[in-house]
Amino acid sequence: MQRLWLIFAQAVTLLLAVFFVVATLQPQWLQRSAPAPLVLAPVPPTGAAPALLGAASFRLAVQHAAPAVVSISTRRAAAVNPHLNDPWFRFFFGDQARLRPQTGLGSGVIVSSAGYILTNNHVIEAAAQIEVVLNDGRKSPAQVIGTDPETDLAILRIDLPDLPVITLGDSNALAIGDQVLAIGNPFGVGQTVTGGIVSALGRTQLGINTFENFIQTDAAINPGNSGGALVDVNGHLMGINTAIYSRSGGSLGIGFAIPSSTARSVMEAIVRDGQVTRGWIGVEPQELDAELAHNLGLPAGGGVIITGVLENGPAARAGLRPGDVITHVAGQPVRNVSQLLAAVAALAPGTPSTVEVVRRSGKTELDITPGRRSPPPQRPR
Repeated sequence: MQRLWLIFAQAVTLLLAVFFVVATLQPQWLQRSAPAPLVLAPVPPTGAAPALLGAASFRLAVQHAAPAVVSISTRRAAAVNPHLNDPWFRFFFGDQARLRPQTGLGSGVIVSSAGYILTNNHVIEAAAQIEVVLNDGRKSPAQVIGTDPETDLAILRIDLPDLPVITLGDSNALAIGDQVLAIGNPFGVGQTVTGGIVSALGRTQLGINTFENFIQTDAAINPGNSGGALVDVNGHLMGINTAIYSRSGGSLGIGFAIPSSTARSVMEAIVRDGQVTRGWIGVEPQELDAELAHNLGLPAGGGVIITGVLENGPAARAGLRPGDVITHVAGQPVRNVSQLLAAVAALAPGTPSTVEVVRRSGKTELDITPGRRSPPPQRPR
């Protein structure tokens, strides 16, 4: 037994000696196989966007649209103080009695290489001088080609070479949730891009314009953005930023833009004729309430009731009577007063159009020849 214990002790001592020698001279023999090295994707060269950034960034849309968005500064003549001729008033207030000229800031969008610019009518209304500043720093005085106060649109023109031009998109293809960018000059700080989504479509009855069909967005729009561009992720013009809902004067995430489809038709009419020509039939419409709609067998919002008809007007001559409910104009359904106004305005004056009417006696069709809608009076420029 003692002999066996001696042999065991010598063997352990020998193994420890061998382990010590190997650990000292060849330590790699004792290491386990190393895991596969971590391979990183190569860093893209300067200026190249990785695939993830390309999917999330709107840089290409901005590069395409931003050069065509301009800043507009206006100067309005000083108003005449009604007390200026009073000698006592002038004695006490002196030169302060004379009101200073007013200046304004807004934005616009170049839509033609010929120099045509879309903007809001309220941006340039009553302006004595208008100056346009391009994104590349060039400046030019602008000429007013025409205005349409009922949609709050105006067309300017500048004379500069090599103008950047934005691509007009199809605003009718927009859907709620689509991503959009607002480009303009808020507060005069310089061109600014903000992003958001389309929050709602077809906003009406806001009391902003006569003809309303606004795109609502949560992209930040502030004073100075008026007349600027609302573009899609391709940089195509989808609307002209016009107004915001705000209690403080700043953005609260509710902004409104005029659709590019409306802007296109107004621009073409102004460039072609110098004004927008709209149809008129001489009626006083009112929203159809649920009770009357039920009595007439119509769904809620199934038409517009006529509460008054102008004597000897186009509608009266065609046989339209108070109490009639208009459901269609030229084949287009009308569900509210705003849609009726837009549908009638789109009619060509002097050309008969079919209007579908529901009466207590049943449905009927009337051929109405619209007249020309008189433009609202404009303040002197």
